[in-house]
Amino acid sequence: MTTHEIYGDFPEDLPDSDQFLVISFSPSSIPLKQRWRNNGLSADFMADYLTTFFPVDEDNPQSVARQKELRAGVSYIANELLENAMKFHDEKTEDAIKFGIRLLENTVVLFSSNCVSSETWLKFKTIINNLITCDLEELYVAQLEKLAEDENSKASGLGLITIMNDYGATLGWKIEKDQETNDLITINTIAKLVV
Repeated sequence: MTTHEIYGDFPEDLPDSDQFLVISFSPSSIPLKQRWRNNGLSADFMADYLTTFFPVDEDNPQSVARQKELRAGVSYIANELLENAMKFHDEKTEDAIKFGIRLLENTVVLFSSNCVSSETWLKFKTIINNLITCDLEELYVAQLEKLAEDENSKASGLGLITIMNDYGATLGWKIEKDQETNDLITINTIAKLVV
């Protein structure tokens, strides 16, 4: 039996869309940590794919600027979600990391799914709770101060804070726990960006 918890803005039933792209990364072919340098390429590919639905009107400079801004935002958000999924994925599982993008009317939905250990989940749960309960500006400053004090600090959640603070996206998580494999937890993350 699987149980789940929802945090933040995670719609359980997204409307259907014909416009979507999903990439899956299997940990069995090449270790995920070795693919780290390719995350930016995958994120840029997602952003480039999306821009085909927002064509540029050469006679309208605003459409050029809008497409550039959208591409940059989607690329940043996609890269952050993918990096987190890769970085925290439990290498003991054969489950693939899933990563994708959907276009719903005026909203871009980026999503990732990965498995983590219960120990990793407890640490991440603290980050999520801070994101959904604390003032983002204060949290952002606190994380920057941690970085300034200790260069080796991981400044947990700084990328997620940036997604919400700088890009105005909403974040949500669906956490799935399989009672039979109690130590393995699936984290489904969604970022929604209104365009």
